[in-house]
Amino acid sequence: MKLTSSEQNSLKHRFILGMRVDATSYQNATQRILDWAKARKNCYICVANVHMTMEVYDDPAFASVVNNAALVTPDGMPLVWALTALGVKDASRVYGPTLTLYVCKAAAQARIPIGLYGGTPESLSAFVKFLHERFPGIQVVCQISPPFRKLTPEEDNTYTQQIAKSGARILFVGIGCPRQELWMATHKNQIPAVMLGVGAAFDFHSGRVKQAPSWMQKRGMEWMFRLLMEPKRLWKRYLKHNPRFLLFFLMQWLASWFGWRLFKTNSID
Repeated sequence: MKLTSSEQNSLKHRFILGMRVDATSYQNATQRILDWAKARKNCYICVANVHMTMEVYDDPAFASVVNNAALVTPDGMPLVWALTALGVKDASRVYGPTLTLYVCKAAAQARIPIGLYGGTPESLSAFVKFLHERFPGIQVVCQISPPFRKLTPEEDNTYTQQIAKSGARILFVGIGCPRQELWMATHKNQIPAVMLGVGAAFDFHSGRVKQAPSWMQKRGMEWMFRLLMEPKRLWKRYLKHNPRFLLFFLMQWLASWFGWRLFKTNSID
C-alpha cells in the first residue's frame, strides 16, 4: 500500500539547496514509521546530512529520489541550523543511529518484525546480538550482507525475494549514501515494508566503528571526528561538500531575505 500525497507532506518542512527536510523528532518519526508498518505501507525514509544535501544539489535525478521519500529527517546539526535559519524555530536533530534504536524499541514492543540489509556478515551478527540484548523479544527475520559491488540482476532479485518473503515490515538499509537511497527508491514497489536508510548504524551499534562524542555531535563537528578516523576514505568528500554547502546555503539564506528564489524554497506549514 502506497502513501498518499497528504501523508507525505503533512509535516512542516523547508527546502535546503533543493532538498526537502522535514521538521520532525525522534518520537514523531518513530510513531509515523510504526503506523506505516502496521498499515503495511511500502515507503522509504531518508536520513539527511550535508553529504546528502550536496548529492541532491549536484544531481536532479537524486533530488527526485530524496524529495519523494515519505520522510526526510535532519540527521546532521548543520541541517537543524539551516531549518532554524529558514524559520523552523523548534527544529531538532533526528540522527540515524539514534532513530534506529527508537524504531527497534518500538518494533519490539509492538511485535513488528524487522529486517537488516547492508554491512558485513560480522557487523550484522554483532548488531543482531546487540539488539537482542537491548530489546528482548525483537523479531529480526531477515539479515542480508550484500557484496560491496554492483549486484547482478539475479543477485538483486534473490535478495529482494528473500526480504519480501521474510515478513519484515521495517527494513533498515545500511549501504551508504547515495547508494542506499537509490536502492530504496528502486525497490519501493517490490518490498512491502517501511525502509530506512541508516548508513553506518550497524557498525556504530555493533562497536565496529566509533561514534563521535556527544559534545562534538551537538556542535556539528561529527564530520571532523569521522575524518580523523577515516582520513583516506573521507577527505575528498568533506573537502568537496562542506565548503560548498556553507557558501550555497548562505546564498539561499540571504536570498530569502530579499525575496529572491535561487533554489526551490517553497514550504508547507
